[in-house]
Amino acid sequence: MPKIIIGFVGQAGAGKGTAADILAKNSNAEIFTFSDILADVLKRLYKEKSRDNLIKASTAIRQAFGQDALANVMEAQVKASTANIVIVDGIRRMEDIEDLQKDEKFHLVEIWASPKIRFERLKNRNEKAGEGDMTWEDFLAMSERETEATIAGVAAKANHKIENDLDLETFKAKLDELIATL
Repeated sequence: MPKIIIGFVGQAGAGKGTAADILAKNSNAEIFTFSDILADVLKRLYKEKSRDNLIKASTAIRQAFGQDALANVMEAQVKASTANIVIVDGIRRMEDIEDLQKDEKFHLVEIWASPKIRFERLKNRNEKAGEGDMTWEDFLAMSERETEATIAGVAAKANHKIENDLDLETFKAKLDELIATL
């Protein structure tokens, strides 16, 4: 069982994955993401890993098996981990962390960046199919989707908030401060 569990919440492109990668490299943390669970399902269905397909898979799984279905998978992964620090990335709903937040080792961290910066990051990384061709209007519409709209409510419950509008070195320093605090 991990000694520290860090949950990252934030809008698409805020830097949650970057934060997780930095902590994994610097602290030997293990990363679990909700999108990896969904991507595995899509891969087995021979479907493209697009934002739309991830949302469809999430919706279908939650409707068929309950709103906490993905959270149950995540909790099992976290509990089975032998890493000292575990990162849970991609938290979007309170159901995602209902059980994890009962653990005193769990710390919810909001990663925040301005919409303009997030838009540019999404376009530049082109991680999910279609992101590189995204327009500002597409980005705004994406931000209104149910999967994004619920993030603000979860972020309001965060124990810590890290702003990620500046350079990577500043962001790394903020993450170092977070780990020192925890």
